[in-house]
Amino acid sequence: MQGQAQQQAYDRGITIFSPDGRLYQVEYAREAVKRGTASIGVRTSDGVVLAVDKRIRSPLLEGTSVEKLHKADDHVGIASAGHVADARQLIDFARRRAQVNQIRYGEPVGVETLTKEVTDHIQQYTQVGGARPFGVALIVGGIDNGEPRLFETDPSGTPYEWKALAVGADRGEIQEYLEDNYDEDADLEGGIKLALEALASVNDGGLSPQGLGLATVDGESESYISLTDDEIEEYLVENDLLADETPEDADTEGESDDADE
Repeated sequence: MQGQAQQQAYDRGITIFSPDGRLYQVEYAREAVKRGTASIGVRTSDGVVLAVDKRIRSPLLEGTSVEKLHKADDHVGIASAGHVADARQLIDFARRRAQVNQIRYGEPVGVETLTKEVTDHIQQYTQVGGARPFGVALIVGGIDNGEPRLFETDPSGTPYEWKALAVGADRGEIQEYLEDNYDEDADLEGGIKLALEALASVNDGGLSPQGLGLATVDGESESYISLTDDEIEEYLVENDLLADETPEDADTEGESDDADE
């Protein structure tokens, strides 16, 4: 009981370190990310692939209203996991920074530069009284001078660069699948196949195109492209990952919290 009381004395203030050097509110924000459905990023030899599990909660919900994939600039895409409202705020911030860079310097913002500006913004909310950390993790993928780059932002404000990663629910299992099957020489088609297979590895019964989001940033054209449901279905059929949906499946499909996607 004494240990629990001691924790409660420190977890109410974001600016206060516990005696063992922990910021409990940041750790709670990481737990909020884990409650969101999974997002995956894969860096390939000729571009970046972003895939997300949208998990539609009701047949009455418009799938396009579940926003987990975002175009930050012509050459940068972002996927999120965690609180949707927090993600929207960070996406808007990233878009403004990309526009400012274009106006000020007359050139597209670098993917690493943009990621670090976003994480600097996130970090400010870990040391300001009266605020809370962002309960969301972002995957930032894009092209820097023809080179694919892939980054993760953490609620603590730390950026990490990856070859392939997952954030959100089932991160451990998906990350293990990516580590076992990642191929640095794969092209965009191979990256899409890997991302879909990784999502399918934690979804029994296959995947539904309506419950997925898929986008690529091509290295040659340096352009963000969001795939349609029909295009996603073609990839699922091609890789034998399409779900055989029954009425019972439709009733129970997706039970994520409204605020956690």
